[in-house]
Amino acid sequence: MFGSTPPADQREKTRELVLYSLLGALLFALKLAMAQLPNIEPVSLTVLLLAVCFGWRSLMAVYLYVFLEIAVWGPGLWNLSYLYVWLVLFAAARLLRRMESPLGWAALSGCFGLLFGGLCALVCWLAGGWAFAVSWWASGIPMDLLHGAGNFVLTLVLFPPLRRRLDAWIKAGRR
Repeated sequence: MFGSTPPADQREKTRELVLYSLLGALLFALKLAMAQLPNIEPVSLTVLLLAVCFGWRSLMAVYLYVFLEIAVWGPGLWNLSYLYVWLVLFAAARLLRRMESPLGWAALSGCFGLLFGGLCALVCWLAGGWAFAVSWWASGIPMDLLHGAGNFVLTLVLFPPLRRRLDAWIKAGRR
């Protein structure tokens, strides 16, 4: 009926959809804002925070980000691998969500950055075989080193305060 208030569960689902849509768009915008820095990006940190603070449903934000990457830049080997690469990090963070050590989170994020090229090389293997995948991965090792170092530092510095703020915000919103 026109003008009636939707049920509480419908309002909550709508609120969650809007939240994850905004977070996915923000993730894309943040990456664009930092594009001048070689392989220093907020995506890994944000994926960790989404997984730890919001749970599995927040994969909507991650996949909106992936969709925006493919829609804006067109499909390519590098962004098609995003369909599974970010899920790997997200799943690892969900498994470790009770970890309290900032150094542990930084190590996870740093290792992910170091392994990023290898994870992406799976698409290259499907597209052109082992020789293509290995050569693609090897040529990207300097960028993976930057990616790992950037992830480590960003996560070490920003993960603890952002997690505290998000946890407090989520807790306050559920009263």
